Amino acid sequence: MDELRIKHTSQVIYAVLPDGSKAYVKYSVENNVMKLVETYVPQQYRGRGLAKQLVEYAIEMAKSNRLVIEPVCSYAIYYFMKNPEKRHILHEAFRMLNDEEWQKLYEEARKREAMKG
Repeated sequence: MDELRIKHTSQVIYAVLPDGSKAYVKYSVENNVMKLVETYVPQQYRGRGLAKQLVEYAIEMAKSNRLVIEPVCSYAIYYFMKNPEKRHILHEAFRMLNDEEWQKLYEEARKREAMKG
């Protein structure tokens, strides 16, 4: 699975996988801020970089629409923790966070998601 065919609607960036299932990032845009609210990759496709490709597509979309990004879901937070060179696209509230603050944000997102089920 190298190059995914990624598409998007006004609320979801997604790829249809070989078995017909979908990997996706749900997002919303408000006041020039793109919030990445949920990332999902089916179990059998995890660990192959699909979520990363979807988030990078979101970054390109944000750039071309002159938006900033607010990472809300744990994967989006994790992505920006691991790729500090991409943080220039983030909403200013997130650009200057230190490692400890990123870790706290990540843990809070994981707790929120665990409570949702």
